[in-house]
Order: sequence, then C-alpha cells, then structure tokens
Amino acid sequence: MPIDRTAIISKKAKLADDVSVGPYTVINEGVSIGSGTRIGSHALITGNTTIGRNCEIFTGAVVGSRPQDLKYNGEEVFLDIGDNNIIREYCTLNPGTEDKGRTIVGSGNLFMAYSHIAHDCRVGNNCVFANNATLAGHVTAEDTVVIGGLVAIHQFVRVGSFSIIGGCSKVVQDIPPYSTCDGHPAVVYGLNLVGLRRHKVSHDSIKELDRAYKVLFNSGFTTKHALEELEKWQKKSAEVSYLIDFVKGSQRGISKSCRAEK
Repeated sequence: MPIDRTAIISKKAKLADDVSVGPYTVINEGVSIGSGTRIGSHALITGNTTIGRNCEIFTGAVVGSRPQDLKYNGEEVFLDIGDNNIIREYCTLNPGTEDKGRTIVGSGNLFMAYSHIAHDCRVGNNCVFANNATLAGHVTAEDTVVIGGLVAIHQFVRVGSFSIIGGCSKVVQDIPPYSTCDGHPAVVYGLNLVGLRRHKVSHDSIKELDRAYKVLFNSGFTTKHALEELEKWQKKSAEVSYLIDFVKGSQRGISKSCRAEK
C-alpha cells in the first residue's frame, strides 16, 4: 500500500522508501520510521519517535504523544520502538518524561487493542500484551512476558522474563521470572510450565526452578532467608541464577505466593 493522498506527513519526518501509510494518518516532525513498516488509517505518530523495520500499526493508534505525567514540562523526550512489532487498534505509547527521558520497546512484540505503555517504560522482546493491558510509568517488562487483558501494573514494577499474568490482575509488586500470576493483587501460583516448555528450557532446568520456587514461595522462609538457602546451592542453572538476581534486585518487593493468602 502506498502513502494515501489524505495522510499528513511532515517534510521533517524520516520515512524509508517502502513505508506505507493509510488514510488520514498524521506523522509529525521528529518521527523516523524504518523499512517495511505499515501504518493504518487515522493513526497519529508524533514526538521524537523512532520506529524500526517491518512493524504494523493499526487504526487509531497514538504513538509518541506527550507523557501523561504532571511533572512533564515540555522537555525533549523520546520513544524508541524496535523491529517487527504489531501495534493494534487504539494503542497508546508515550515517550519518557523529564529531560532526555526515554521509553524503549524491543522487537517482536504484540500490543493488542487499547494497550497502554506509559512514560519511561522498558519493554523487552517477544512479549504479548492482551487488550487493555496497562503499564504505568517506569515499568519494566522483560523478554517473553505475557500480560492478560485488563491488567494494570503499578509504576516502577518489574515483570520478569517468561512470566504470565492472568487477565484483570492488579500488579503492585514485582512479578518473578518464569511465574504464573493472577489476582487482585496478583500473587504467584507457580511456574509457567507451558511457556518454559514452549521455549525449550531443559527438563533439568525446569526441575531446578521448581525446587527454587518451593524455597522462595512455599517454605515459609522470609525472602532474605530463602535467598540465603538458594545461595548455598553448589551448582545453579542460568535460570535459577537469574531468578536469584531478580529477587535480590527488587525495589518494590516480590509478589507473594497464593498460599500466603490463606
């Protein structure tokens, strides 16, 4: 599809020669769009926004508009989007806030309709955001995360790789990697076994993660004590080492086990 004659594109925007743009879409100064990217009708691409190659942006998406943050005062801010992302109808992705603030989205992600990525977020690669998934400011979603529909994630929360969050969850603390979480607030139900197997994590690593999860979430230990127990293990898989580092680095605390509610 060529650039539709009704599209409004700034002469100061940078579009690769094969970018296609649908009817009534507006692309403003400061935008850069890579080869093979397709933009549907009635979208707005604005701000200091860079979009990579072979992305698809659907009707009504608003990409790069000013952050929804009261402390923003017109500073120069940025939004960087990688390659092969699908941004469905009416999604909103905001740049960073404060001077030189930056929101970064990796590659291969699917943002279903009405998803929202707020200012200063970090999204990894190969994630799925179901309809109306909402990230507040400064949220980090690492690689291969699945976030269910109508999930709301509190600012500064981290979501670990290979985790899955059930629909309508309220996330106020960090979601550990490799986990299945759900609830209001979200709690840990166990390992994301389907995701681990789908991505060909070895059987031995899954067994070791299962042991680690029992220590962290089902032993009755405090998080500090559980980490001390895990550190005693002579040999640790890369997955368990990453889990330990993630928990040690948590600022908001780790979501609790579902068993802690009882």
